[in-house]
Amino acid sequence: MAVRVHVYVSGRVQGIFFRSFVATMARRLDVRGWVRNLYDGRVEAVFEGERESVDEMINYCRRGPPGALVEGLEVLWEDYKGEFKDFSIRRTV
Repeated sequence: MAVRVHVYVSGRVQGIFFRSFVATMARRLDVRGWVRNLYDGRVEAVFEGERESVDEMINYCRRGPPGALVEGLEVLWEDYKGEFKDFSIRRTV
C-alpha cells in the first residue's frame, strides 16, 4: 500500500550531508519525494512509497548520517498523491 508522509527533523542536521544521506537512502528504497533545509535549522522532507519503505525512511531520519544529532522528528501522515517520479534535493526555504 502506497503512503505519504511529511517529516521535519530538528537538531544538528544541516551542514553534515543530511539531505544527501536522505536522498541516497530514498533512492535505494524506491521512495519518491524531496528533502530540503529550512532557514530555522531543520530539515523538511516528503516521502511517498510503499509503507515498509517509508517507515524505513522515517527510521533513517531518526538516526541521520554520521555527525548528525537528531533531537526531534515530527511525522505527519498525509493522503497519498502519487505526484513524484523520483527523489530530489530542493533549495533551502
